[in-house]
Order: sequence, then structure tokens, then C-alpha cells
Amino acid sequence: MAFALLIMFGGAIFFARSHLSDDNGRLVDRDERPIPVEVAEVREGPLALHRTFSGTIEPWARLTVAPKVSGRIQRLLVDVPDRVIRGRQVAQLEDDEFRHAVTEAQARRAVAKANSIEAESRLEIAQREMNRTTNLHERGIASDSVLDTARTEFLASQAAVQVAAANLEREDAALAAAEIRLGYTRISADWEQGDDDRTVAERYADEGDMVAANTPLFSIVEIDPVLAVIQVTEKDYPRIVIGQQADLQSDAFPGRIFTGTVTRIAPIFVKSTRQARIELNVPNPDHLLKPGMFTRCTLELERMDNAVSVPELAITRRQDQTGVFRVSEDGGSVQWIEVVPGIRDGIQVQLVGSDLSGRVVTLGQQFIEDGSAIHISGESPGTERGAGTP
Repeated sequence: MAFALLIMFGGAIFFARSHLSDDNGRLVDRDERPIPVEVAEVREGPLALHRTFSGTIEPWARLTVAPKVSGRIQRLLVDVPDRVIRGRQVAQLEDDEFRHAVTEAQARRAVAKANSIEAESRLEIAQREMNRTTNLHERGIASDSVLDTARTEFLASQAAVQVAAANLEREDAALAAAEIRLGYTRISADWEQGDDDRTVAERYADEGDMVAANTPLFSIVEIDPVLAVIQVTEKDYPRIVIGQQADLQSDAFPGRIFTGTVTRIAPIFVKSTRQARIELNVPNPDHLLKPGMFTRCTLELERMDNAVSVPELAITRRQDQTGVFRVSEDGGSVQWIEVVPGIRDGIQVQLVGSDLSGRVVTLGQQFIEDGSAIHISGESPGTERGAGTP
């Protein structure tokens, strides 16, 4: 009797474990009970692929101001972050030695000028003497030797004039060089392209410092516009073109969007990183963006005007296949549909070449298979939708 009761009790436990009550109180097999899932609508409409790249703000142009001659800095006329107009003097070197060199060059030129005048006077005298001697020789009064002597003096005077003229030109050049070197003590910020207005970004020397030629004194930059420099991989590189628009954000200005345009695309990739440099022109009229700032650049790499898409959570894998579980019209079961994912916008995924419609499962796929019975969270059992499956 006890053995029979034990068998009946075990059978009851097995039956309870393998069966559950449905929503109407009926017993159903555990493997056939509806699986609770969450679903979302299949969408059709525009879908864009956006990619965000980390980048750095750089100046549009940079000028390093350096003296062309050695000397001691007498004055610095600008400092960080002064505005500088094209051609403005920014520093002055001590110029006593250079002024003295100009004075010496002027004196040597004056001597050369006097020698030139003297040589021209001697040539004039030699010319008259040769003419007089020629007349006397024609009348038989002057001998041939006297005439030769007069001609020799005339030729020598001509040569002396040419030498004096050459010396004067040499001293003119020396004076000009001395004046140019004196001008080099007046250090100006000159550049050819871009706006006439720039900003002092860095100062490298102080008043009183002894500096050699070509020693940097200032870095002067143009920061309207600025450059946003990003690095892209081979995968994204073909999708970026000149003129493409981008939205930029900086941690210094949360919530503010700056707009940039792709202006340069490097034709090579850096071997160490396998990335290419992309430069964007970013208007910066308020000078809010500063060179060296970190930025995030978001570009639209691709757009589909009429894309069929599903939430990224709906994409799943089954036996090395990618697909989604489409919900039946009555919401009671699912069908496995293989798909080819396309572009992603971070939330939605395009289904390439698909005309799928209706609803798909976004949560609970790990518990269902093709044909599984489901229960949609938040809906009453047996609720049907007006939209049919394709």
C-alpha cells in the first residue's frame, strides 16, 4: 500500500514540473507555455550612419616670430594673448652697433663719392689736354711722343672714372646692407595669407635676453577659423569627402554645437596607427575654441531615405545566421526571419533588401525558437493587432 502511494506521489510531482496552467486555468505542457517577450515596430523611413571621432583643435595658421640678427632684446611690445595686426612691430633689439655700422657705411660712401667726382674732373682735364695736343701735332708743333703721352693720360683718367664709379656702387650696397641690418632690429609680425588679425599664443623670451638669429620669440596664431583634426581608419576613410559637414562638441562648452567642414583629406595612412589625417574648417568668430582643446566630431557618413530598420536589440544569431523574430499578426507566436544588417545609427539597424513589416522581438530571444508561443509584455492574452504580416 505504501509503495503504491509513493508511486502516485512521484507521478504527481513529475506532472506538476512538466505542466503549467495557462491564463485560463488550463494545464499545458511546460515546453508549450508562452514565453514573455518585449517587441518593437519595424520602421520604414530615413536612416543615417553617424560616426563620432575624437580630435584636437589646431590653429588655422601659425607664425613663429624670430629675429634675423643676433642681439639683446630691448623691448617686447606684445604678450600673450594680445591681438596682432599684420605688419605690427612686436619687439626691438638693441641697435647701437647697427647704427654705428650705418654711420661708417655712410662715411665710406662719402669718400667714394668724392673720389668719383675727382676722377671725373681729372678725366675732363685729360680730355682738354689731349685735344690741345692733337691740334698742335696737326700743325707740326707737338711731337708724336707728346701726343702719345696725352692720349695715355686720357685713357688712364677714363679708367680711373670707372674704378671710382664701381667703388661708389660698392659703398652704396654696403650702406644699404647696413641699413637693412639696422631694420632687422625692429622685429615685426608679417604674414602673407589669411586675416590681418591674429593672436599671440606663446612667448619664448624676456626683455634683456641675448638671442641668436632665428631664435623664436613669439608664436602668433589665427584662431578664426580653427582646424579640427581627426584620425580615421580605412573602414571610414572612403565615406569622407571634401565639403562634408560635421557637428563638433567640446567639454568646455557642454551642449553647444559647432559646425565644421572637411577641407583636407590626407592621401596616406600613418603606418604606426593605420589611420589618415582629416582636417575640418571650423568658424570661430567668438574665439571660444582654443588650439589644443579636445573635441568630438560627428559626421554623417551615409544616409538612406527609405530604409527598413529594426532596433539593434532585435538582431540576433541562430546557427551562424543573423536574423530577427517576427511576431505573428495575433501576437501569439514568432517566425525566424534571416536578414542582412546594413547601416546603424546607434539605435536602429537597416535591413538590406528587406520588405519586413509588423513587429519584432527585442527582449527574450534567448528563450524562443522559430514558431515558439509568446506573450507580449504589457498586452492582454489574445489581443490582436490590425496590421497583418507581409
